[in-house]
Amino acid sequence: MSLYADIKKYTPANEQEARDKEQMLLYMKHNKDYLFRENRTAHVTASAWTVNKERTKTLMVYHNIYNSWSWIGGHSDGEEDLRLVAMRELQEETGVKNAILVSPEIFSLELLTVNEAENSAVKWWTFEDALEVSEEPWFVEWIYKNPFRYPAPFQLHFLCFYLS
Repeated sequence: MSLYADIKKYTPANEQEARDKEQMLLYMKHNKDYLFRENRTAHVTASAWTVNKERTKTLMVYHNIYNSWSWIGGHSDGEEDLRLVAMRELQEETGVKNAILVSPEIFSLELLTVNEAENSAVKWWTFEDALEVSEEPWFVEWIYKNPFRYPAPFQLHFLCFYLS
């Protein structure tokens, strides 16, 4: 299935996701270079919400863009399969190699602004502590408080388990 089709079939969790989904599909229809970061107007990134196999902790990175602990992710750099992008970024940013996607479905989506700053730290947090350290209210309310819901720059997120 294509990325466009994946986004089209995604069921938004709230009004903001519904608006973001609509904008993503419209942009993708009229801009064929949306997978490349050289497109300075908008391009695709992917993230992984990573939890341990016991589902007691989440792995987060300190995100310099938001000055907050956040999930792991990065630019698609031309790759349409964002599942591969999410897993690649998990390995590049944390060194985690033995993780699996819980579901191939999109976990959440959003539009956001991004600059070129990178992450500066990686740490496992309990879910309770993750709620406290995040400075991103939307993530806290819609994602971090309910990390196991399904169906789970354009930002598409996937849920995966780290199998230690």
